[in-house]
Amino acid sequence: MGNCMDKAGAVENNTTYQSKVGSKSSSSSNPFTTKTGSTRSSWTVPSYKESRELPTPRTEGEILSSPNLKAFSFGELKAASKNFRSDSLLGEGGFGYVFKGWIDEQTLAPSKPGSGLVVAIKKLKPEGFQGHKEWLTEVDYLGQLHHQNLVKLIGYCLDGDNRLLVYEYMPKGSLENHLFRLEQKPSILIGGADPLPWGIRLKVAIGAAKGLSFLHDAENQVIYRDFKASNILLDSDFNAKLSDFGLAKAGPTGDRTHVSTQVMGTRGYAAPEYVATGRLSVKADVYSYGVVLLELLTGRRALDKSKPASEQNLVDWARPYLRDKRRLYRIMDSKLGGQYPKKGAHAVASIALQCIGNDAKARPAMSEVLEKLDQLQDPKYNVAAPQADTKRTSSSGSVPKSPMKAQPSPRRPSGSASPLPAAAGSPLPACRTAQVH
Repeated sequence: MGNCMDKAGAVENNTTYQSKVGSKSSSSSNPFTTKTGSTRSSWTVPSYKESRELPTPRTEGEILSSPNLKAFSFGELKAASKNFRSDSLLGEGGFGYVFKGWIDEQTLAPSKPGSGLVVAIKKLKPEGFQGHKEWLTEVDYLGQLHHQNLVKLIGYCLDGDNRLLVYEYMPKGSLENHLFRLEQKPSILIGGADPLPWGIRLKVAIGAAKGLSFLHDAENQVIYRDFKASNILLDSDFNAKLSDFGLAKAGPTGDRTHVSTQVMGTRGYAAPEYVATGRLSVKADVYSYGVVLLELLTGRRALDKSKPASEQNLVDWARPYLRDKRRLYRIMDSKLGGQYPKKGAHAVASIALQCIGNDAKARPAMSEVLEKLDQLQDPKYNVAAPQADTKRTSSSGSVPKSPMKAQPSPRRPSGSASPLPAAAGSPLPACRTAQVH
């Protein structure tokens, strides 16, 4: 669930933070998520029928008695994951570990490895960042909200100090893994480590937008509050689903425009007005969505300390190029090899620019963003540009030449240097001390 202590710790390349109001928090890095259905012998995995009803507030007893979730025993989950053995480990973060497990599709009882329903089991570290409050928040929201672009929570386990969550299994892992970790951890990317092509990136962007739009348009509005690449999980067909609802917050009611809360979230993705004031609205999610669009366009992290100071913050670095169609190619992900539709890329850049606007009120609603992205599936936006020469870019980090021009532009001196500093590798994102809930 995606926050961390005010000392700004980095977990799985995701730096999260919370204000000094001391509460246990967690950093969420979901390399793989699992989906599972839960209840006793008569329990069946729920369908994807949308459910927007979210009666609030609820007591812990009411949350844990949800008819949509199965209460697993610790012993059942030990059996389902082969006793949490290392060969079942899918990933780890500040919250704890994620293990692969198997359960019977009808009874949800543990089954033999390789048979039954594959699930992901998140096991929290007792001493980790993940607090009981956030664990309960995730059970609360995912136990009630159902949508094809939200990860499905099958059940949970609360046994002494043991807190676990059981999800549907997402075989393609997180968007973060595909964008940034291809060379670091290729073994955990099922289906190969090829860079995501443009069409898949657009598909992921649309799926994630559907998930956010569903939350924002619900009768009882939900603010996700931790939208980032590591919380976007991908199924076998690269359908995107939002995971990790530990920081989710009920939206304002009546004529209120925001809710005031402790500032928590992930650096680089959190909206500036929220970080500065603690005033939270759905437009903070829109800002975070815009940052992820930039990651999809550029292949760069929201924050990357390994880069020169002027390039460490993706929003600040990319913003000038989003306004200029003639210069956009300079920040496009070199791993695309120039194989992207010029018109479609310009349109996505325009949407991203609106989402990351400093004036929260002027940012579009997610329903508007979704409508614009859906239009980009029209064939007229999908004519790929000629392949660019990106070989030098990957090694030297210099800005690529335009894929549309073989000769220097008459508008610029032929020998002028690129305004972009050289790009280095991309390890951990940068951190800065700030209050965020």
